[in-house]
Amino acid sequence: MPRHFRPSLFIALLVASLTTGFSGGPLLAQETPVQTASGNVQGVVEDGVRVFRGIPFAAPPVGDLRWKPPQPVESWGGATLFANSFGPQCMQGSFPAGSVFRGPPAPTAEDCLYLNVWTGAGDASERRPVMVWIHGGALTMGSGSVSAYDGGALAARGAVVVTINYRLGPFGYLAHPLLTAESEHGSSGNYGVLDQIAALEWVRDNIAAFGGDPDRVTIFGESAGSWSVNTLMATPLAAGLFHRAIGQSGGRFGRMMRLSEAPEGARSAEEVGAAFIGTLGAETLDDMRALSAATLMAGLATEVGRRFRTAENVDGWVLPTDVTTTFAEGRHNNVPVLVGFNADEMTSLSSPRSVPATLDAWREWVAGRVGDEAELFESVYPVVEESQISNAFTRSRGDALFGIQMRTWARASEAAGTDAWLYYFTHEPPGPAREYLKSYHAAEIVYALGNVGPGTREAADRRLARTMSSYWLNFAATGDPNGPGLPPWPAYTRDEEAYQILGATVKTAAGLRASELDFWGRRLQAGLP
Repeated sequence: MPRHFRPSLFIALLVASLTTGFSGGPLLAQETPVQTASGNVQGVVEDGVRVFRGIPFAAPPVGDLRWKPPQPVESWGGATLFANSFGPQCMQGSFPAGSVFRGPPAPTAEDCLYLNVWTGAGDASERRPVMVWIHGGALTMGSGSVSAYDGGALAARGAVVVTINYRLGPFGYLAHPLLTAESEHGSSGNYGVLDQIAALEWVRDNIAAFGGDPDRVTIFGESAGSWSVNTLMATPLAAGLFHRAIGQSGGRFGRMMRLSEAPEGARSAEEVGAAFIGTLGAETLDDMRALSAATLMAGLATEVGRRFRTAENVDGWVLPTDVTTTFAEGRHNNVPVLVGFNADEMTSLSSPRSVPATLDAWREWVAGRVGDEAELFESVYPVVEESQISNAFTRSRGDALFGIQMRTWARASEAAGTDAWLYYFTHEPPGPAREYLKSYHAAEIVYALGNVGPGTREAADRRLARTMSSYWLNFAATGDPNGPGLPPWPAYTRDEEAYQILGATVKTAAGLRASELDFWGRRLQAGLP
C-alpha cells in the first residue's frame, strides 16, 4: 500500500473500474477522458459543460507530510480517475448558527488537496482563458466546492474555471521553531500559500488538456481568497504562474506577522504556534505529527487556542518581506488587477448587538478605536443622533478592513505601471434580511460568477450578474474588463480616481469614499489599526 494512501482516490478508481473496466468513460460521464500528468481523469457533462470534480493536485498532507510543503501527487498509472464528486474540504470549524455564510455539512479531512475544473472547450486546441478561484473564509473555513463558486456559468461563456482547496487554520498556517529548524528553507507556517502555488503549478502543467490557455491564467478570490491573491502577487514563488489578478474585498497591506522576530508588544508566528502546540502536550516533531486532526481542532477552543492567529508570515522564503514593502519596491508579480469592495461589508460580519446603542456608547467606541484621532474620525463619520450610529459603525469598519486595502492595491499597481480597475459594489440582493444586510460581505460573488439563476432573483439581479460576469470574463481574456455592450469602465489612475459602481445602475464615478479612505490610508501608512 502506498505510503500516503488516499482512500477517496482509491474509491473513485474502484468506481471507474466497476463501471468501465478502464476501457472507456463511466456510464454517467459520456465523454472522453482527459490525460493529466498524473493519469487520465473522467468528468461528467452538465448543461454542455464538462465538469471534473475532486482531482488531486498534491499528495495528502498527512502523517510525516503534515506541516510540510505540498508534495507531488502519486500517479494512478493506466487507470482512469472518475472525477464526479468533490474531494473533502480541509479541516475546519463551522460558521455560527444564523450566519449567512453557513452551509450544509460537508466531508472534512486532512486529505483535502483537490481541485475542480469546468470547461466548455470541445478539445485541447481551444486555448480558452483560465480563471482560478481561491475561496474565502478567514483562512480557517471554506472550500472550492461551495455551490456559490460553481464554475459552470463562466465556463459556458468561454472560460476554463478551476476552484481549489488549501490547508486552513493550524494545518495551513502553524509556524513553530521545530518546523523552521526542519525546513531546508528555514521557514514554517505558510503551507496554505504553498498549496495555492502547487495548484497553480498543476494548472500550468495540465490545463491545456482541458482546453485552457496556460499563458492566460487569472487568479481571483474574495475575502481571505482576496488576501491570498494579494499574497500570491507578493511571493516570488508564484512568478509566472498567473497573468492577471482579481481581488474582491481583501488585501494584506499593512503590518504582518514575522516568523521569528516581532516588534515590541507583538508576537512572532513561531511564538504563537509554540504556545498553541504547548497546550496540547507535544514536545517533538513526532509528537506534533502524532496529534489527531480532531485534537488540533479541539485545541482551538481553549483559551490559548482562541489566541492562535491564522495568517501568513514573513518567513524570508515564501514572503521575503511584507506585502506593502514588496509592492512599494516593485518586487511583486506585476500583472493587471481588477479590485474592489462592497458598500456594506460589515453587516454580515458583525451582529446588530455589537453596534453601540447610544451616543455616549458610540463616542466611547470611537475613542477606543482611534484614540486621539476621535475628533477627526467624527468629522469623517458624523453622528448627531442615534439612528445614524449603525450606518457609521458598519461603514467605518468596512472602510478600515476592506476599502482602504482595495484602493491601496489599485494605487500600488498603477504606480508600478500596470493597469488597474477599481469597483464599488452597491447592489442589495433580495432576501429576508435585506434591510439590514444591504450590500453585504461576499454578496457580489454570485454576480461575478454569473450564478444568479432565472426565477431565483429579480430581473435587476440577472442583469447585474450578466454585466459583472462579462467584465470578469473580458478581464480574464484580455486584461481589460471592457467589451461590446457594456458600460465603459475606465482604468484607475491617481489623477482621475475613477471607479465603477456595480449596482442598480452600472456607471463610472470618481473619488471613491475619498475622505473616509484618506483617513484610514494615513493610519495604514503610520502602522496604526
